[in-house]
Amino acid sequence: MRVTVVDPPAYTPPYDHSLCRALAERGMDVELVTSHFRYGPVPEPRGYRRSESFYRHGAGNRIAKSLAHPVGMSRLAARTKQLPLGVTHFQWLPVPQLDQLLVRRVPRPRVLTAHDLLPREAGDHRRRAARAAMDKMDAIVVHSQSGRDRLTRDFGLAADRVHVIPHGAFDYLTELDSDGRLDPAVGDLTGKKVVLFFGLIRPYKGVDVLIEAFAKAPADAVLIVAGNPRMPIEPLRRLAGELGLADRVRFVDRFIPDAEIPAYFERADLVVLPYRETEQSGVLFSALAFGSAVIASDVGGFSEVGATGAAELVPPNDTAALGQKIEQLLASEERRAQLAEAARQAAAGPYSWGRAAELTESLYRSLLPDGAAS
Repeated sequence: MRVTVVDPPAYTPPYDHSLCRALAERGMDVELVTSHFRYGPVPEPRGYRRSESFYRHGAGNRIAKSLAHPVGMSRLAARTKQLPLGVTHFQWLPVPQLDQLLVRRVPRPRVLTAHDLLPREAGDHRRRAARAAMDKMDAIVVHSQSGRDRLTRDFGLAADRVHVIPHGAFDYLTELDSDGRLDPAVGDLTGKKVVLFFGLIRPYKGVDVLIEAFAKAPADAVLIVAGNPRMPIEPLRRLAGELGLADRVRFVDRFIPDAEIPAYFERADLVVLPYRETEQSGVLFSALAFGSAVIASDVGGFSEVGATGAAELVPPNDTAALGQKIEQLLASEERRAQLAEAARQAAAGPYSWGRAAELTESLYRSLLPDGAAS
């Protein structure tokens, strides 16, 4: 079976790599069509091909991307029309106002993974365009039943077009060579318990809630906030200072490449995801892969992961509950070990890429004419 996986802006190289690798391991002919990832190296293809045919001359801002995007989509459409019948699986449609028109040129069947359901922090016009682009798809993939409910209930998509395929744990990160060194900004961690917030720093991720909650943590605990800021972080630094935590909340405010990631998760005693709202997060599935003890907000798909026992859940925006949970888990090595084991089991079972690829292949075959999927 031929599969073309499409991520024009290279928003999620870890996900793209893991999905393509898992599909290829099931015997599919897989190509990832994407663009250059400007923050650092991406995983080398394993069993699949990668072409960077979008934004070949760069797309540094939204206007440039809007101008370059139709060229890439036209190139994709022309290429797929020349290939044997197969599935085109979009991961992101970054310019929905154009994509609702452009995707019609790409041969069917067409699949879209709604990683963020509909664009976050976007106006009504862009959300309507994203919804219209979904209507041009033969199937929509979401990562949780919560996401399926939202798309069918709140946005009116037909239930038989929305398919739940769980996100896989990023186990490829555990295979990387790592020297275990953390950024010098982390400072000396000798004798310290480490609480980790990892990933892009955005308002909806609740870092401010975590800092306030961390005030209840024991004096030998350190909070590391590591990730590329997509918001001003000086207010977060000031908040830590006002709470008397300036020396215990340590920021690594830059993009963390794959090769450095293992050191953070391996050193963390707790990984905390205090999101105000979300469906799923690659950070959570990195934590599962490393067998981390996780605290997450009881929102979206996080709730479903928590139901497996692989994460402790707290209400979103509840600093008291989060602070109490951090305090309890830092004091209980036994409970952290139980969470770690549940995380490893989840990563090997319901949130494995093998399972995700199996479900994805089944979806593809249901969309192709009889005999075309062989």
